[in-house]
Amino acid sequence: MLNFNPKNIEKVDDDRLKIVWEDDHISLYSFQYLRQNCPCALCQDEWTGEKLVDPEQIPANTTSARAELVGNYAISFSFSDGHGTGIYSFEHLRKLCRCEECSPHPGSQWN
Repeated sequence: MLNFNPKNIEKVDDDRLKIVWEDDHISLYSFQYLRQNCPCALCQDEWTGEKLVDPEQIPANTTSARAELVGNYAISFSFSDGHGTGIYSFEHLRKLCRCEECSPHPGSQWN
């Protein structure tokens, strides 16, 4: 069973976030990838899960000016493109992990 509680959350640099989970799993995310996978109703149809935003339209240099904890279950980001309505549950973030262990694709841990 996956552990959805982070032990440590840190901004690695202007374009990446690192989460160390309580089970010591490490997830690295680019802010572009997080923005491409925003779970809010403006970006994803709440009934079908279909993306409403073209991921190719999200600039590679997307950053996050702000990240705030939402209760004990999520993070909210304010992205450089002005978008900031998504609430990323820890469960959603863990499922977005694309490291080799979670999704074996070469080089994917940086997405």
